[in-house]
This record gives sequence, C-alpha cells and structure tokens, in this order.
Amino acid sequence: MSTIPYKIYLEESEMPKAWYNVRGDMKKKPAPILNPATLKPVTLDELSGIFCRELAEQELDDTSRFIEIPEEIRNFYRMYRPSPLVRAYCLEEKLQTPAHIYYKFEGNNTSGSHKLNSAIAQAYYAKKQGLKGVTTETGAGQWGTALSMACSYFDLDCQVYMVKVSYEQKPFRREVMRTYGAKVTPSPSMETEVGRRINAEFPGTTGSLGCAISEAVEAATSQEGYRYVLGSVLSQVLLHQSVIGLETKAALDKYGIKADMIIGCAGGGSNLGGLISPFAGEILRGEANYEIIAVEPASCPSLTRGKYAYDFCDTGKVCPLAKMYTLGSGFIPSANHAGGLRYHGMSSVVSELYDQGILTARSVEQTSVFEAAEMFARVEGILPAPESSHAIRVAIDEALKCKETGEEKNIVFGLTGTGYFDMVAYQKYNDGEMTDYVPSDEELQKSFAKLPKVD
Repeated sequence: MSTIPYKIYLEESEMPKAWYNVRGDMKKKPAPILNPATLKPVTLDELSGIFCRELAEQELDDTSRFIEIPEEIRNFYRMYRPSPLVRAYCLEEKLQTPAHIYYKFEGNNTSGSHKLNSAIAQAYYAKKQGLKGVTTETGAGQWGTALSMACSYFDLDCQVYMVKVSYEQKPFRREVMRTYGAKVTPSPSMETEVGRRINAEFPGTTGSLGCAISEAVEAATSQEGYRYVLGSVLSQVLLHQSVIGLETKAALDKYGIKADMIIGCAGGGSNLGGLISPFAGEILRGEANYEIIAVEPASCPSLTRGKYAYDFCDTGKVCPLAKMYTLGSGFIPSANHAGGLRYHGMSSVVSELYDQGILTARSVEQTSVFEAAEMFARVEGILPAPESSHAIRVAIDEALKCKETGEEKNIVFGLTGTGYFDMVAYQKYNDGEMTDYVPSDEELQKSFAKLPKVD
C-alpha cells in the first residue's frame, strides 16, 4: 500500500492565517459590478447600504493578495478545521484505476458543508458593525443552516428565504435552521413586494436562488439595523472559502503530491472558487499548471451554455449587475435535487478565470450524478450531497479514462458536504422516479433576449 495515509490532517498551527484573494494575481480583473440605476461601478458607500461595510470593502478589493483572518474567526474555525484531505483508496480499488483520487471533505461540521467558512465570517462582521441581524437566501439549505448556526453564535437575528422547492423537499434542513433560531420563509413568498410580483409573473413557480435573493435584499433594506449576506457568487465569499484551497494545497505539499486535476461542483462558485483559487494563482503567476474542471448540472448550465454578459444577480432585478456567465436572471431552473446549484449565473471571478481559459467546464445530468453518489457512498462510507456528487461524477469519469490509458494522474475534488438531509432525492433515484431535464436552445434564447443592455 502507498505510504500516503487515508486522511491527511494539518496541525492547527498550519491553518491559514489569511484568506487568499486570487483577484490580486489576475492581470485582467473581473469586470466591476454596476449600480443598476446608473450603470456605473458601484461605490463603497452604495454597497455598504446592502452589505456590512468591511464585507463591501472585501468585495471591491481586487488588488490585495492576502487579507488577514480575524482571530475570532480563526478561533471558530478551530472547532472543525483543518478539514481532512482524504485518499479515496476504496474508490480507486472499485474502479481498478491507476489514478490517485483525493477529496477535500468539508462536511465534518454541524451545518454539514463548506458554507460555514463564510457564514461565520459574515456574521462576525455584522456583529462587529453592531447590527441587529441579517437576511439571506438558501437553495438546498446548507447555506441557511450554516448562517443560522453562525448567527446563533454571535446572537444575531437570522431571516432566511428558502427556495420553495427545497423548502418542500428538504424539511429537516429547514428544521435545523429553525432549531438555531432562524426564521425560514419559502420563496417566492407573499411577504415582500418582489415576492408577490414574481408569484404573479410565474404562477405556481418552484422558485430559484435568484428569486430568494431578491426577497432577502428587500427584507434587509426595509428593516433598520439589518444587512444582507450571501452564501455564494460574491467575491467576498470566494475569499472566505479560499481556506479550502489553501489547506488542500498545504496537505498535498506535506506529502510531496502534485495535483494534475482539480474538480469542483459549480453553482454560484463558492466551493469551486475557494478550492481552486490557490492553484489558479499558481497558473496565473506562471509557477505551475493544472487541469481545473467546473462541473454544473445540465439543467442549469451557466458556464457551458450561458452568455458572458452583464446581468442582474437576482430575479427581482434589485441587486447590482455583474458580468458573469449567465442564463438570464429570469431563468427559472427545473426542480432538480441539487438545490445549491440552481442559480442562473456564475461568480464574476470564476467567470473571468473561465473566459481566460484557466479552467474548463462540463455539465452532467442528475441521474448519472446520483449513480456516482451511490457508488461513492457504498465504498467510501460518506453519503455525499447532491451538489458535491457532480464533482464525484467527473472524478470517476476521469479515473476511468486513466484506467484506459494507464496514466497515474493525481485527481483532487471537493466534497462540499453531506447528503443526509437529501433523502427525498435519493429515494427518487432508488425508486427509478428521477428524471433528467435539459433546457432547450429556444428556452435559453428566450431568457437571453431579456438580458439588460449594457454598453
């Protein structure tokens, strides 16, 4: 057997003391976010009306390579970090592949996913600013769970707008949020002006992250002492999630392992961006080369079939405009079971890296995703989240290619969280009731036609 252990752990002293901002190494920066009223770059003061001021500063900072992690946040991280980098020996044996497969496991905390890395940071800055509480959206519920936990820790009010289809499919994750003190509302709701408008325009809609974002922003801006926080897409979130990639690289370096391929699921970009940032930085600086693959659902293929254009970040068109790969803010994805990937656009940072050719993208259908998830669960002993399983699918595919060619590639993927609250999805798969949906070109063109006109 190889001398590489099953689980590579870092010592607490080896945890990152600063987040890595990949924008600092990008010669061509992501395009600035725009004020929807003026179509000019958003100022710090304008952004501070929505986000906590220090978070707004992080959002606009595209020059600092490293930003120190406050001691209070590092102390919280110590509860569940460093997270392990696991050698998937059993999966390798199952596949009979010469490839070496590693996964960075982010599910070993109460929230069950990587989302806590940014949730605790955003709650910390809200508390530091003296706010009463925060509002947010959540898809599958992992972000809402993480934020409710973080707000409980800092004694902040937490209001969560949960995508309606996930609210109905994942009642137990909803109850975890409520247990931590959060108010959870299915979105689109009738509680906000934008929610009522979306319900009128799309009767019977199952909702989307874009809808829920609109409601959460309206709720934040209409209550004194509240700000909006977001679990993905934003540059500040990718910054906080860079602890994933920094730890992954440190663990690989500890044993002299050079990754050939890095794979992550892609919805809004938080896990993917956090995992790949340090590796992308090496590519940008000309220090190394990696094959980086973003994996998205075929039902919501923003990178593989979207347009690189300015678009609203939300369905209600109340948020700033970002230049990103998008399917259109009015695009309502099908009710697939990877709720965290049902977002119409992709992080501006990930979009720009993709446009520059630093990473590639693939889309996969959900039945093949759950086939991979089931195989992984049976041999590795972890039931993966549907979102994470997109990365598992492509990692297995690449390992099987190595079996054909005899190449001993080192494949690294992000296991973003566990799927123990996603049993309705697994039931549908096991009962043979799961279907695959791929939007037609006509559907996408209809959505693209409504993209805002920005020169």
